[in-house]
Amino acid sequence: MALQSTSHSRLFIPALAPVYTSTHEIVETILRVVAGVLLVTHGFGKITNPFGAVGMVESLGFYPGVFWSPLLAITEFFGGILVAIGLFTRPASFAAMIVLLVTVYFHGIVQDQGLMGAEKSILWAAIFLFFAFRGGNSHSVDARLGRTF
Repeated sequence: MALQSTSHSRLFIPALAPVYTSTHEIVETILRVVAGVLLVTHGFGKITNPFGAVGMVESLGFYPGVFWSPLLAITEFFGGILVAIGLFTRPASFAAMIVLLVTVYFHGIVQDQGLMGAEKSILWAAIFLFFAFRGGNSHSVDARLGRTF
């Protein structure tokens, strides 16, 4: 017997429907801003010393490190700012997701930490994947400009 699908799921507590419908966009915005600010925080040390990660990126096979290390710093610091304010949200989130997938490889494979070492990077990559496809919402610079990728 086939299950019938409905276009609306029923809530266990129907009285919460107005809360969910009135707050979903602001909660999404909070997630985007927090993710962006934390990426900025993580990239701050790299942007103040853009060549400081040359050895690390070369140990992962990214040559020349003098190219990839500043690119990593720019992606984390300025990409985080872009995600937080919601400007060029999709490409900035996509770039952050790529960086985080590399950290999944680094922690999980290179450092042989497995899932326990890579789980935070997996979670962060998934968050940025969400925004790479979703983009900013009405609480973003993209929306104010009326243009998005």
